[in-house]
Amino acid sequence: MSVLVSIGDFSRMTHLSVKALRHYHDVGLLAPAEIDPSSGYRRYDADQVPVAQVIRRFRDLGMPLDEVKAVLDAPDVETRNAVIVAHLDRMESQLEQTRATVVSLRAVLEHPFVPQPVEYRSVEPMTCLADRSVVTMDEFAGWWMEAFTKLHRRLEREGLTRAGADGALYSEEFFQEDGGEVVAFIPVLETSGAADLLEVPAAELAVMLHRGSFDELDQTYGALGAYVAERAVGVPGPIREHYPVSPFHTEEEPAWRTEVCWPIFQTTTA
Repeated sequence: MSVLVSIGDFSRMTHLSVKALRHYHDVGLLAPAEIDPSSGYRRYDADQVPVAQVIRRFRDLGMPLDEVKAVLDAPDVETRNAVIVAHLDRMESQLEQTRATVVSLRAVLEHPFVPQPVEYRSVEPMTCLADRSVVTMDEFAGWWMEAFTKLHRRLEREGLTRAGADGALYSEEFFQEDGGEVVAFIPVLETSGAADLLEVPAAELAVMLHRGSFDELDQTYGALGAYVAERAVGVPGPIREHYPVSPFHTEEEPAWRTEVCWPIFQTTTA
């Protein structure tokens, strides 16, 4: 025999607030067993407590409501488990990112950043294999790895000769609006026989070498940007990065080398 309880008692039984229970009803996640037609009062069956407790635990794990619903509505165990595993994989990825951020923050606090010398460089136009996309900050890490993986495969498939390190152009919007156009490129010697080549234009650049993980790149950006601003030599245009040593060369982050290149209007030294 079913036992119906008020929404208040059900809240106490499940540790879900009345507000949360009403919301779960509204979105079709957990409907009460009975609604009084005159008063609108919700009453729940005591047998619904285990379902509510499962919902609370998934929400404690940060699972979105639509995924919780997919778990509860899964037609079979395999489908249910696939949704759960996908969420756990995302949690592990977020945990790894949190750990990396903690390490980076400790480094900032415990080891003052020492910027590398600035080099002024004139860059000639480059014919490049390229992948041009509009990318958000959140999408960027995955996009970067995928873009260069595709470009490396194409370089080999088409038998082209590399003419320089991997590089990328970052639009002003990418930084200012948390997303914008990014162009990943590989300079090549050939100017014919390959489709969809891009010419990266000539530029005058102030260049600072960054050693180590991409997670600390903002420190090099800050130092180089301050250097350029102090000398009032900056001009509008995309920031460039060159990757002489990247994750495609070694998994050891301390060995990575990235050249951050700021557009300027002159090459005379300060």
